[in-house]
Amino acid sequence: MTNFLGTAVLLLLLIVVIGFANEKLTKLTYEISLMIFSIVIGGIVTAVGMILKGTTVAGLLTEIRVFDLKGFLMEGVLCFMLFAGSCHMKLRDFRRLFRPIGILAVLGTLAGALLYGTLFFAFSSVLGLSFSFPMCLMFGSIIAPTDPIAATSILNKFGLPKNISFVIEGESLLNDGVGVALFVCFSGMVTMEAGGGFFQVLFRELFGAVAIGTVVTLLLFQIFSRTEDRFRRIFVSLLSVALSYFLCEKLECSGAIASVVCGVLYATLIEREEAKHGAMELKEFETFWEILDNLFNSILYVILGFSFVHILLMQNVILLSAAAVVCNLAARFLSVYGSTFLLGPIPDGYDRMSFSKLFTWGGLRGGLSIALAMSTNSMLPEDIYHIVLGCTYAIVFFTTVVQGLSMRKVYETIKAGLKTPAKA
Repeated sequence: MTNFLGTAVLLLLLIVVIGFANEKLTKLTYEISLMIFSIVIGGIVTAVGMILKGTTVAGLLTEIRVFDLKGFLMEGVLCFMLFAGSCHMKLRDFRRLFRPIGILAVLGTLAGALLYGTLFFAFSSVLGLSFSFPMCLMFGSIIAPTDPIAATSILNKFGLPKNISFVIEGESLLNDGVGVALFVCFSGMVTMEAGGGFFQVLFRELFGAVAIGTVVTLLLFQIFSRTEDRFRRIFVSLLSVALSYFLCEKLECSGAIASVVCGVLYATLIEREEAKHGAMELKEFETFWEILDNLFNSILYVILGFSFVHILLMQNVILLSAAAVVCNLAARFLSVYGSTFLLGPIPDGYDRMSFSKLFTWGGLRGGLSIALAMSTNSMLPEDIYHIVLGCTYAIVFFTTVVQGLSMRKVYETIKAGLKTPAKA
């Protein structure tokens, strides 16, 4: 199926049917149900195809891989998803919690990538896999950034304390740029190309994106604040985030960070405008972005579920997947725990251990990690590429489904063990 309408019909059919079945029967978290049922349906399709056609899994994968996940995310809707997730966040909250968010997003992500790369290199050496250390570091940069879409759509469905919740969201929204900078740096080491030093890349990815997102938003918000047309405000917001992302792609900055900047600035500027001139009519604006966010999230989780068949390409799939998940949890915990010594007072009465446990289990991974893993196909040997892609899918599945389903219980256990109970 190559035509847009047919693909859209299939995706919407799955979203509607799975969502309705979950609402009436299973009652799981919506995003988790989409991924689980999509994996089951994808597995059935794979099995039926193998029985009827007698093909190999590798050949079948090529035939049934309808969706270009990397293109869908990186060249399509990622900017709108990030804007929708951040347009309710206020700049004053970022200023108030800048230290923990900044340390976790920058130092925590860097430490997590280095730790994961080291752990996976040690494991691959024991198994005799042909992974070089730069390859493992690049793999670490792929899975180090936590996913803002997963964080905002799953973690906020139960009573996390306000400050802790905001730090989780803020870190997830800002560490994409750091992860991409690390990926560029380490992939340059893998391909033996001069891609610039880490801090040079980080400066361009992060500060360039902030500048572009700020300038574009400030200019176009003049139209947003002056127009009386409710729909034109929506069009202006779409233009702001799309233009920011487009310019970043052309200038090699982080379009993800620019999208977040647009969202946060819109939330802040709207609040200031309402303080000066009274409440703005924003019902359609808020409803539009809520619907768009829900739709794109639903499509993302269905595609991730179907794409999970990639993991079947790996040899020793259970062993490699388990190793990838364990290395990810260990690297995440150690990086967060190390970062707590620089945070100052931890919000909401958490101690270092409870904070690290919560942020480790709440470190969900998503579409950006998959897209980065897919982009390594031209720089890695085929067998290594399949391992990287398969292990990335395993981590995304485990963090989204296993950690997502058990997050409430983990949070309640951690909360019960606090000396000073956290306020929701």
